Amino acid sequence: MSADLPFFRYHPDPLASGSIRASAESCACCGRSTGWIYTATFYSAQEVSGRFCPWCIADGSAADRFAGEFTDSYGLDGVSDDVLHEVTRRTPGFHAWQDPHWLVHCHDAGAFVGEVGYTELAEHPDALDQLRADLRIDGHDANQLEHLLSRLGGGMTAMLFRCVVCGAHLAYADAP
Repeated sequence: MSADLPFFRYHPDPLASGSIRASAESCACCGRSTGWIYTATFYSAQEVSGRFCPWCIADGSAADRFAGEFTDSYGLDGVSDDVLHEVTRRTPGFHAWQDPHWLVHCHDAGAFVGEVGYTELAEHPDALDQLRADLRIDGHDANQLEHLLSRLGGGMTAMLFRCVVCGAHLAYADAP
């Protein structure tokens, strides 16, 4: 990631995830053209004409000015109010087929690593095992489960996170 961009604890590489990209577009919050623009979700009851620069996300001014959030609080159970505020209002969201949500581990939000297929997910057996367990809870039998997982990267992908406390990886499945 460029040293020029602010650091986001819970989304450390928003360039790699595609949530921030190079652009000459002006920020809808500060009006400046910083060379970077946010491309993922923003939820607000207000009409927002344009996108935000990373600095207006990092300092919370975009969320404050437009009374919005970059990520829904769904899934962030058990984290402190400060972490909830940082993830929803001061951290870039990410692109997903379904409504994106953050995963929690060790009573803290995980750091979003990115969208991955089976090969990348298999490099993190802890995340693969956790995803298997979640899919079993959803009613998939063992044969269906392995068939689904082997197809990750096609129509269905996994959203990979890393625990900021212990380093464990976790994931959830996302599909159109």
